[in-house]
Amino acid sequence: MKNIYGKRVFVTGASSGLGKACAEAFAQNGCDVVGVSRSCEETVTPYPGGGTLTMRRMDVTDDASVAAVAGALEGVDIAVLCAGMGVSGPAEELPMELAYRQMETNYFGVLRVGRAVLPKMRTQGRGLFLVVGSIAGRVPIPMQSHYSSSKYALEAYVQAVRMEMRDFGVRACIIEPGDTRTGFTDARQKYCDPASPYAAVCEKSVAVMERDERSGKAPASVSDVALRLARRKSPPVRVAVGWQYKALMFLQRLLPDKLVHLILRKMYL
Repeated sequence: MKNIYGKRVFVTGASSGLGKACAEAFAQNGCDVVGVSRSCEETVTPYPGGGTLTMRRMDVTDDASVAAVAGALEGVDIAVLCAGMGVSGPAEELPMELAYRQMETNYFGVLRVGRAVLPKMRTQGRGLFLVVGSIAGRVPIPMQSHYSSSKYALEAYVQAVRMEMRDFGVRACIIEPGDTRTGFTDARQKYCDPASPYAAVCEKSVAVMERDERSGKAPASVSDVALRLARRKSPPVRVAVGWQYKALMFLQRLLPDKLVHLILRKMYL
């Protein structure tokens, strides 16, 4: 792989799903990868071609854990931030505990890791900071309002980082997958009171999400994008994964909000 940033790669959420695909892809392409997750076996795996994958335990929601692992790295050339989780339920009723958990992992988890690795990139004078967002960060999904909100927040964060760090040789980009086949679907934390006026529509909406995810793209669709971005001196601000979602994002710019909302209601409600 023609990698213009360097071979030291750091990947969060690396024990499963998108993170695992990204960690393995970079290791297979000759990089020295440190992959982290909350519950993994700490191992070092060599790959043909000189790459390695070192797995470490780290919790993106814990300051001390991030400081002990990400903060202790000598240097980071490419960071791929994949750790995330999802909650579903009516915006009116979802318990604050779940809302906090959603933002703590998906948004503040990225901020913690960013605070640990971005200074290293700035000091080096180069770096690629990749954050895995979601199409749901551009198109709000009913019954996943808090998940969408966490991904919307990442859109603003990555764009700000991109502008602030450009003069230091650091490039930032957000990758926007749509429906993807990973363990994310089974791990989603669902909330809906059976007595709720939203109960029936919530159940239907989540069922549609799960069906689409289980028949969605493979995790390699995201790792392929990450590898391509590592070859680009000036990566784009964002990359939707797959031509269907690229077309959807193009149409969203053209259609009025009311029509977009009508389409989403027809899809999910």
